[in-house]
Amino acid sequence: MSIPVFRWRSPHERFLFLLSPLLVIFAWVWVSRLGLFPDQILVPPQHVWEAALGLWESGELQMHLQQSLYRLVIGFSVGALLGVAFGILIGLSNTVENACSPLFHAIRQVPTVAFIPMLILVFGVEETFKIIIVAKAAFFPVALATHDAVRGIPKAYFEVARAYRLPTWLLVWRIILPSTVPPVLTGLRISLGRSWMVLVAAELLAADSGIGQMMEMGRQMFRIDIVMVGVFVTGLIGFSLDRLFRSLEGRLVKWKHQS
Repeated sequence: MSIPVFRWRSPHERFLFLLSPLLVIFAWVWVSRLGLFPDQILVPPQHVWEAALGLWESGELQMHLQQSLYRLVIGFSVGALLGVAFGILIGLSNTVENACSPLFHAIRQVPTVAFIPMLILVFGVEETFKIIIVAKAAFFPVALATHDAVRGIPKAYFEVARAYRLPTWLLVWRIILPSTVPPVLTGLRISLGRSWMVLVAAELLAADSGIGQMMEMGRQMFRIDIVMVGVFVTGLIGFSLDRLFRSLEGRLVKWKHQS
């Protein structure tokens, strides 16, 4: 299995990689100079850049970003670990799968943001609410990917384990986890992106800090330049997390094939 990893291979690829962002910026500058829209609707790029520099120099941008990344790390870690454990459990046991499958798939179909009002009523707008909403976003893709990966393990592996009377923990450690690395990593990468998007959405609705809250405060003050800074930072962080995880995914899969 080949995992595409981000690399600079040639000047041509560098040009193609940068082409679409440059075209968007060029179109943005061109339309803003035409004056087709007022600055309150379409902020010129230089105003967004100046706002970003001001937020950075004041330390406000770093503070909001630190809070968001802290919530992402904690919530994603909890949701991913629970997702892997639950996916292995329902993958190994037909009884558990039959008992949990209806509720699991029903809740999985509900958008994560739909749980925000209920969680706010129960936990308030403090950190617990944000961590739980991120954990929920991470849990289901990881659990589903792990379940499918466990179900895809050849039956001969389990027959050998039964023949050698391997304990459950050794079965998981020596057979299940190594055999499910590629699909589980893909589930983790997908859930990481979803977790980041859900976190920013939750901060937009109910938070006193974070990138989402910075964007909401900018909206309330009619500072669209600050909102655009938040949009760009959100996209940049999401892109960077995805690329870093894809690089890690490629390295782990390559190590698995060599081992």
